[in-house]
Amino acid sequence: MGTAFFTLPFVGLLWRAPLATFWSELTAPPVLAALRLSLMCSLGATALAVAFGLPLAWVQARATFPGQRLLRAVTTLPIVLPPVVAGVALLVVFGRRGMLGAWLDAWFGIRLPFTVAGATLAETFVAMPFFVLTMEGALRSTDHRLEEVARTLGASRWTVFRRVTLPLVQPSLQAGAVLAWARALGEFGATITFAGNVEGRTQTLPLAVYLALETQPEAAFVLSLVLLAVSLAVLVGLRRRWLGGLT
Repeated sequence: MGTAFFTLPFVGLLWRAPLATFWSELTAPPVLAALRLSLMCSLGATALAVAFGLPLAWVQARATFPGQRLLRAVTTLPIVLPPVVAGVALLVVFGRRGMLGAWLDAWFGIRLPFTVAGATLAETFVAMPFFVLTMEGALRSTDHRLEEVARTLGASRWTVFRRVTLPLVQPSLQAGAVLAWARALGEFGATITFAGNVEGRTQTLPLAVYLALETQPEAAFVLSLVLLAVSLAVLVGLRRRWLGGLT
């Protein structure tokens, strides 16, 4: 029964999808525009997640300081936070009248809401915790003795990190980046709240599915299958790491 509960919705989606017109639906101009925007925003969000998440994961895994548990809780909060609430929080900070948004607009003319950059920022906010958790676990489980040996041989901290630590955690870094990318690609709530749903500008694939479901259900089924295939590929590709090598 449990297997059927999870399997039947996906089977029903495949059953309702217009396979005869799948390619024509997928290559329609609005769909291609949403696909291009989704790839651009999700890849940008992944790059930001790696750039900002790797130092954060290092601090959480290797440093000891007051408030460390609180920092870890805040870092993982977007995972359980309702996406719409995440979008509202981003508006409060980065909106045109927000804590930082008003300053960015007045001094630099930078407006993030309802822009591609805003969509990328929203996806980064919800996707980066997955990368941080993956990397924190990897950094905690590496053999620190190898790093200590490199230090005794005269290597600097940066050299040890670049030549010893990074190669050791490279599989986890790649897995965390892929997981963050998949999460960013499927983000809906924070994106529509903070960046809107403007066709050709901020309408990503999940937003296109939501819009098409009311007027073009066939296109919605096709896009849903695409997102389903991507998610399934990511889960299958990462199952060994999550299940400890079990098949």
